Amino acid sequence: MTTAAAPGARAGGRRAAAVTMHDVAARAGVSIKTVSNVLNGYPYIRPATRDRVEAAIADLGYQMNVSARNLRRGRTDLVGLAVPELSLPYFAELADSVIRAAEARGVTVVVEQTGSVRERELEVLRGPRRQFTDGLIFSPLELGPGDLEAFAVDYPLVLLGERVFDAPADHVTMDNVAAARAATQHLLDLGRRRIAVVGAHPGESVGSAALRVQGYREALAAAGLPVRPELVREAGLWHRSTGAEATSALLDEGVEVDAIFGLNDALALGALHALHDRRVDVPGRIAVIGFDDVEETAFSSPTLSTIAPGRDQIARTAVDLVLARVAAGGEDPGPPRRVVADFALVARASTLGAGA
Repeated sequence: MTTAAAPGARAGGRRAAAVTMHDVAARAGVSIKTVSNVLNGYPYIRPATRDRVEAAIADLGYQMNVSARNLRRGRTDLVGLAVPELSLPYFAELADSVIRAAEARGVTVVVEQTGSVRERELEVLRGPRRQFTDGLIFSPLELGPGDLEAFAVDYPLVLLGERVFDAPADHVTMDNVAAARAATQHLLDLGRRRIAVVGAHPGESVGSAALRVQGYREALAAAGLPVRPELVREAGLWHRSTGAEATSALLDEGVEVDAIFGLNDALALGALHALHDRRVDVPGRIAVIGFDDVEETAFSSPTLSTIAPGRDQIARTAVDLVLARVAAGGEDPGPPRRVVADFALVARASTLGAGA
């Protein structure tokens, strides 16, 4: 009894025909077009289908066409963008900004979502998809200072956010402490003295929550006000629902409060919803401010005061940094760079009242 040799196996001392996309498609049970889409980083493919194709590529050792393409062109003109959660307005709008910045430079962006799962964040850094992109722009939420070795990769990498500093990669971030201090100071300047902060992560020493609470604390200290524990409210996920729940708890407990600082706009919009349900006058009785300046804040009722953290600047800078590393090729591009984006306070009706 004889068995057929696998594609690419040696037969009679001679190598069989090279593995083709036809072979990969047959092994994965998909069309050749689907294989091509996976190879070219097309984002709108079901994860299960993509996984089958990538498994077939690995099993059959199919690399020839991708390698040849990259050798001919020197690059793929594809850049990866990995973010935690596209359902959060900030990351959706950040992705849009990155895509537009990349398109202006003739580059396509392949977007991946990690779901804030540690294993998926590690997979983004070391998984097989990286061979199909020239570089990666990555916003981690679960990896931290103890994972610096994971960021020592052999391709251009730009990190976003506040979870990881001193990694061997370029880093673009926002001035969370100063921006949160400005948001709190805005409320203090309006005469508010019982300012609640919604979205704290107790025990966190790095990340947006810790830095923004630090700015809040610094503003209160500069005004000679204590940080009252009952006004520092936890919210695990920064969603509208958790902002509404934290605000409702404040009101249910009878905590005296005259302003709420949501550590992102989703939390602040949730707070507005809860206050509206309770028929609490905003900003008459309680003023509300958020952080991120997502598009929805200009259309909420009342419109939401917020911090604009320089999202477009972050996107443009990240794209420019990763493409500069790509262009350097094998030459030494210099040490990692760190860029802090500018921010601005956007005061609207939720703190200034009607007509703002």
